[in-house]
Amino acid sequence: MAGTAFGSTWRRDHRTENLRATVPAFVLAWLFLGGVAVGLAADAKEKAQPRIVDLSLLVAPDYPGPWPAAGFPPFHMNHYLEMGPLSPYNSDILALDGNTGTQLDVPPHSIPHPDTNLPNAGPYGRVYTDKVPAWQFGGEACVIDCRDLLDSKVNGASALVKKERIMEWERRHRPLAPGDVVLFYSGYSNKYFQPFPAGRRFLAEPVEGKSPAWPDPDPDCMEYLASRKVMTLGTDSASMGPLPDLAEPTHLAGLKYGMIWTESATGLDQLPTTGAFYCMIGPKHADGPYSEGRALAVVGDPLARRLIDSARKKQVVDLSVVLSMDLPVSWPGRGAGNHRQSYLKVPLFLAPNLGIYHTTHLLDSHTGTHLVPPVYALPPAGFDNGKYAADVQSWLAEYEQRYGARGASDMTTEKVPLSQTCGWARVIDVRHRIGATKSGSWPNSPEITVADIQQYEKQHGELKPDEIVIFASGYDDTYFKPLPAGLACMADPLNGKREGWPAPGPDAIVYLAGKGIRCIATDGPTLGGADPKRALMTYWALGSKGMVGVEFLTAVAKLPKEAYFIFAAVKVRGCHGGPGRAIALF
Repeated sequence: MAGTAFGSTWRRDHRTENLRATVPAFVLAWLFLGGVAVGLAADAKEKAQPRIVDLSLLVAPDYPGPWPAAGFPPFHMNHYLEMGPLSPYNSDILALDGNTGTQLDVPPHSIPHPDTNLPNAGPYGRVYTDKVPAWQFGGEACVIDCRDLLDSKVNGASALVKKERIMEWERRHRPLAPGDVVLFYSGYSNKYFQPFPAGRRFLAEPVEGKSPAWPDPDPDCMEYLASRKVMTLGTDSASMGPLPDLAEPTHLAGLKYGMIWTESATGLDQLPTTGAFYCMIGPKHADGPYSEGRALAVVGDPLARRLIDSARKKQVVDLSVVLSMDLPVSWPGRGAGNHRQSYLKVPLFLAPNLGIYHTTHLLDSHTGTHLVPPVYALPPAGFDNGKYAADVQSWLAEYEQRYGARGASDMTTEKVPLSQTCGWARVIDVRHRIGATKSGSWPNSPEITVADIQQYEKQHGELKPDEIVIFASGYDDTYFKPLPAGLACMADPLNGKREGWPAPGPDAIVYLAGKGIRCIATDGPTLGGADPKRALMTYWALGSKGMVGVEFLTAVAKLPKEAYFIFAAVKVRGCHGGPGRAIALF
């Protein structure tokens, strides 16, 4: 955009130079000022267009990650599933601590469960990441400028954001109110989040007392915000806890009221002081006191205002499945030994003040509600197709004969723009497809066809570019249950014991791509069905068209006709999937 504006200015200047010798000065002035006015009007219109801003840090081994204290393991990713004779897909094992990167704190981070009878225990000790009401994840961004507090003079100490700063902000702008998201903007992450070894300045060196710590609110500031009924906060500091000795008091002061907040946001300078819609979402870990996540904002009306109003009215639906070891959230594979990494909650060490263990998680990157980027099924450029198993090679020949070249991609999770996974939802009811297969064809899934989509369009209007198409079968609502009943969700269909979930075929994907659709979602476990050949062709079609998928939604039936869908995966560099969370505002 900057390049376009620069080019337009250059052309105006160049044209003026050519006219200068033949046109009277007052006419030149009139032309020039008119051109400037048109240019400014175009720039203003461009800035007014709603845009989605990513406010999240990158998660990667060579960047600051988990809290730098003994017991918290570093972030690790293992590309354990690679295209070749054993699989036509890429996937990863993530060792991911909830305190990594841009992260979400919820009350049980500092408030014990009431049954523990520990000091500070209270009812909000029950509000884990899977229990936070969806409306609380977002609201109107109210940006508090704290840049003057960056780089305090004392090593290992934080400059404090006092309640008087909030009160002064209110005098200049407006009183804070429920539905506001207060964001403390100091520029700390913008300046200090860097690759190692420079990245030690972000977390480790302040904790060691070798450099000044980040600015943060003190407990009185939290109490004041609670009095204004503000329930959601964020900071671009590494933590919402001031060093050296106010971290826990500040956490307690806010979390005891049921607040949630973002730590380690970044890029808050891209937001206006008020008027942007802010949202922070992360994987829905059962009984999680914190979570890795993704922060984003929508800037520009009328969209931002509509989303803010929906959040204030609590008109928000959580569309994500819960991640738990007793639920069927991980791909079980067919037969024996073909499963992917199971979802594991790994205890690290006991937190005596909470009566629970700090934990990390091991999980496949396609666990629970997750992103499917093109690289899941598309290889890098130059890939030797002879590395595929013989049956996959024959499927590829058949696919390319009908649909054209499969193509290649390097679009991993962090390269998928949030604008591709957020947009107005178009929910296509495919419940009529359930029961469409014969037992002799299993493992098989009822295929969602072009005719199904066209019938929807005939009744509800044609699909428009960049809308999010969601296939709603009610499958996960029915079969996503604790094990062993949960075997009916994926394991039984994959092993031919029952029909699979409704899933689109490659023809449906190609049709949607022609409509300008860039993201497709489903309330089934996957967009590929239980039949391995048809599933792979669906993913090839998805990737070759530059489209992405969001899989394993739930509660889609609760969406009204006009709803705005937001999905964001954790921003893991080089990831071939991506656990995340989906919500919708209406």
